[in-house]
Amino acid sequence: MTEKEFLEKYKDAAFVPFDKLERFMRESLEAVGVPSSDAAIIADVLIESDKRGIDSHGIGRLKPIYIDRIDKGILNPVTKIEIVKDEKTAAVLDGHDGMGHVVAHKAMEMAIRKAEEYGMGMVAVRNSSHYGIAGYYATMATDKSMIGITGTNARPSIAPTFGVENMLGTNPLTIGLPTDDPFPFVIDAATSVSQRGKIEVYGRAGKDIPPGWVIDENGNTRTDTDGILRDLTLGKAALAPLGGIGTDGAGYKGYGYATVVEILSAALQDSPYLKALTDKAADGSSKPYHLGHFFIAINPDFFLGKDLFRKVASGILTELRESRKAPGEARIYTAGELEWEARGYREKYGCPVPESLQRVIDTLSERFGLSDSWPWVTPPQD
Repeated sequence: MTEKEFLEKYKDAAFVPFDKLERFMRESLEAVGVPSSDAAIIADVLIESDKRGIDSHGIGRLKPIYIDRIDKGILNPVTKIEIVKDEKTAAVLDGHDGMGHVVAHKAMEMAIRKAEEYGMGMVAVRNSSHYGIAGYYATMATDKSMIGITGTNARPSIAPTFGVENMLGTNPLTIGLPTDDPFPFVIDAATSVSQRGKIEVYGRAGKDIPPGWVIDENGNTRTDTDGILRDLTLGKAALAPLGGIGTDGAGYKGYGYATVVEILSAALQDSPYLKALTDKAADGSSKPYHLGHFFIAINPDFFLGKDLFRKVASGILTELRESRKAPGEARIYTAGELEWEARGYREKYGCPVPESLQRVIDTLSERFGLSDSWPWVTPPQD
């Protein structure tokens, strides 16, 4: 995306400095009882999403995913992490339904420390909650020139191939690899064609989603965004697995990888799975989601060294980017490059905030008595 294309895409948005939004999120979280040190971690994860251009998981998630759930009593603002088991290269943590970002941050820190000492480390987590962009934790490892892997299950959204019932979460399998490029290789993607957060972005823009993303109870695709967001929760619609509906586009591959993530997020730590991952108890009352995660760090120094790993990884990525392009295409990207490019534009102009999100920010500012003033103006067009 060129800078001109970036500005055109967000021509109706207001651009706000990242430090202002991060402070706002931190203070909003503190206002609902999150300790300041934990609020700083959560705000950092959310603002990093916005910096990378992942609008579906940034400040737009602050109210509906975190503050609203704290208000409902199904998410604990004070995170009490229990170490259930701790071995040389492995550990199990219980987040006791606290803030997923805080639990995940500690878990990846533990995995990295184990990898520093033993070459590899893996930490499994139970009773956690939504932890933001999975790529944040993978890059905690790449920042140390290590390989970072993480995954999480989630509330039922994906239908298995040949099925129509939402059974699996969007279950990202996320991998970060250190390189000698200015940015690491990070593949951070749902195992569905798209994820709920991206559909919410379409909803805020008042647009229908493309066909093939969502399947209805009769096996047909749906595009009505608002109705889909309602029916995903009611179990009357489901996301298609990566590859699409049926087998023509190899949807069984996304279904298979989503299942791998589900098992690794439940079987290692004795955590709930599939239909148990909802916010409704058997009697209809609200309950926490009890999500599971896993985190892996691999230290290349225990192979042939971090320097060699980064050099070879960059060589592979460079050859891919410099390979022959399709007619009319200007560039070939590798995973993480688009996010790095988005960061450059956003650091120059600020974070784009659409009108619908502006109203949410105004509401929270008034509710918590925050002193922030929000000059909702659009950026100049080059």
